Amino acid sequence: MLSLVLPKGSLEKATFDLFAAADLSVRRASERDYRASIDDPRIDKVRVLRPQEIPTYLEQGLFDLGITGRDWITETDADVVSLGELKYSKVTSNPVKVIMAVPEDAPWQTVADLPDGVRISTEFPALTDRFLEKHGVKAKVFPSYGATEAKVPDIVDVIVDLTETGSSLRKNGLRILDTLLTSYTELVANREAYENPEKRAAMEDIALLLQGVIRARGQVLIKLNVPAGQLQDVLNVVPAMASPTVTPLAGGEMYAVESVVAKAGINELIPNVKAAGGRDILEIPISKIVD
Repeated sequence: MLSLVLPKGSLEKATFDLFAAADLSVRRASERDYRASIDDPRIDKVRVLRPQEIPTYLEQGLFDLGITGRDWITETDADVVSLGELKYSKVTSNPVKVIMAVPEDAPWQTVADLPDGVRISTEFPALTDRFLEKHGVKAKVFPSYGATEAKVPDIVDVIVDLTETGSSLRKNGLRILDTLLTSYTELVANREAYENPEKRAAMEDIALLLQGVIRARGQVLIKLNVPAGQLQDVLNVVPAMASPTVTPLAGGEMYAVESVVAKAGINELIPNVKAAGGRDILEIPISKIVD
């Protein structure tokens, strides 16, 4: 039913791990193979391609559904439908920013200060051109194919590049002049395919599974029994995503309690629950959480 395109490169392994955890394991002959498959009736074709290309291919209808960054969607100006952000790895959990940076000792304090003819290197020429036009700056924009930071000041005067923390910029003697875009990784769809009810339902199923995995990460289920007289003491200790589930056991003298809690801190929580009166305490991994 759906043709799916997944990102190659830095997001590749984390993306495949996410799909495996969602019971949508991606299979291919080798790590270099751009053709793949998923044993699911909702997905009949899978390709692995550069994230820079994915928005355009989705807009053109070559694929129905894919994963790429908001930065590349904006750069290509692709008309696609977003099914939401996917914060599933160290690369995707924090936003990256497309920024304009200049040498630390440059005289310019705002974009409007840039002189006509200023030289700019970037992997985002279209995004940069639109930004400069908005601010009335006439510049010479040169496409970059890597090592953008190294081109200042000998080759260009300014760069437009991706950054997460800005530490690499500072190490290279650069400061941020402005931010063009804040970007997360997104699940996006071809607009015509999304308007097809059957395909949209399949897309939303896949989005539900992926988000369920992401939401479950860092969470565990804690289950325990507690005497009736100590129930409130235990509930005062146990945190929960919502209210803990409390069930009376046969005889009326004991209760079963279960709650979804953060994995971080569980080493302190379990002894505290035990001290409050909890018994038969179980910590259970969670693969998905779906509202």
